[in-house]
Amino acid sequence: MTAVSVASALHSPNARLGVAVMLLGIFLFALNDTLGKWLVATYSVGQVLLVRSIAALLVLWPFLWRMGWRPLFSLERPGMQVLRVGLSSLEVYAFYFAVIYLPLADVMTYWLAAPIYVAAMSPFLLGEHVGWRRWTAIVIGFAGVIIALEPSSATMTAPALISVLGTFCFAFMMLSGRALRATPDKVLVFWQSVGAGLLGLVTASFGWVQPSGFDLALLGGLGVVAMLAHVCVNRAMKLADAAVVAPFQYTLLFWAVVFGFIVFGDVPRPAMLAGAAIIIAAGLFLFFRERSKHSTS
Repeated sequence: MTAVSVASALHSPNARLGVAVMLLGIFLFALNDTLGKWLVATYSVGQVLLVRSIAALLVLWPFLWRMGWRPLFSLERPGMQVLRVGLSSLEVYAFYFAVIYLPLADVMTYWLAAPIYVAAMSPFLLGEHVGWRRWTAIVIGFAGVIIALEPSSATMTAPALISVLGTFCFAFMMLSGRALRATPDKVLVFWQSVGAGLLGLVTASFGWVQPSGFDLALLGGLGVVAMLAHVCVNRAMKLADAAVVAPFQYTLLFWAVVFGFIVFGDVPRPAMLAGAAIIIAAGLFLFFRERSKHSTS
């Protein structure tokens, strides 16, 4: 689907509704991440993950009850499932660790590069063909990451490196999701929540702070808001073609800049903005190139 056909598709009521729902979902993700950054200033990452995961599992419970419990344990490729849970747990831990020390927009920029890493790794891990145009976009995307990182002794800190490593975990998680297409989304989310909760349980005892009732509600709200965001994004993908709604995921950076400035007083670095623009341009090219390749095959 080309950019012209995407524009024409927006005349469809379902497509417009899909875009609106996608925008709401991305806003909820940004709200969730902002709330997470606020909470990890007081509570350990493990404690945040533990309470967040419990809340997410409570929200999931009615859907799992209706679906039945058998799909949770009759898993395709169990080894891949375990790897995905491990990667997703490390990825979310790395994110919350990074936002303790870095501006929200910086961390979001590194995470938005994940589709570029996926494209770069897919020939080696999934055997997919990547032509010279896509390799060019991948190289340009990597250049955007380097510009955003602004490598120097002052900027190449442990949180920045952990951000990049977390992004690679996210990219590997996305690749494993491609290999587990037959697994229902609710099953994937359930085991992700369990894995993050277990990692939180193991690490929460280091620096446990007794939360107030209000903060406990906020900690639980992380899981609820994240679940609602996933529901909105999944619904948007059903209402409209992915080529119409998926590019709107990059509005996440806009909200990261807005919330980062309003809530934390973060002023975006020019290098971060320049790198983010390059990453988004490369990511959009890769996305539409992928869609075009599949539509003509």
